[in-house]
Amino acid sequence: MPEPHLILASASPRRAELLAQIGVSHQAVPADLPERRAPGESIEHCVVRLARQKAQQVRERLATALPVLGADTVVVLDDEMLGKPADRTAGLAMLARLSGRTHRVLSAVALVGANGVRSALSQSTVRLRHLSAAECAAYWDSGEPRDKAGAYAIQGLGAVFVEELHGSYSGVVGLPLFETAALLAAAGVPMGPLPAVHGM
Repeated sequence: MPEPHLILASASPRRAELLAQIGVSHQAVPADLPERRAPGESIEHCVVRLARQKAQQVRERLATALPVLGADTVVVLDDEMLGKPADRTAGLAMLARLSGRTHRVLSAVALVGANGVRSALSQSTVRLRHLSAAECAAYWDSGEPRDKAGAYAIQGLGAVFVEELHGSYSGVVGLPLFETAALLAAAGVPMGPLPAVHGM
């Protein structure tokens, strides 16, 4: 195993896979904090705040010199954050609400390092086709939606429900790679055999 150049403040295997995709050697150490929206807080502010707090919490806990990357992703419908479904009833209700409609996916990343905290926000829109009650039930029974915000996974079986996507595919999965790579490049974190990343 190569020496890690980064700590990922997440237990998500999807985020770990996305970091590996761009050649970032890392170690995953999950954060432990309540993922709730504060009274009067905008959803955009909440997602960025949570990403920053996750990275800061893990860096302080480990007392590490390595930079720490935090991320947070939410599905937004009717100005409401749809998190992970609590149970089957909640999951089926989420899928029924998303059926045939366009929703937003906000995915924030934050990097805490020697030079402080930098963060970025990715916003995408996704439209799911009309879903029948039988399809929703069969999808829930597959087990895939249980730990996913909005009760679906665009990178899994749920891909067949996605009629349109505008924005960042990786952001909808859980880690927007364009924004992440820009933060890592600015902090000097080594990535795979790529030229210098521009943007941001």
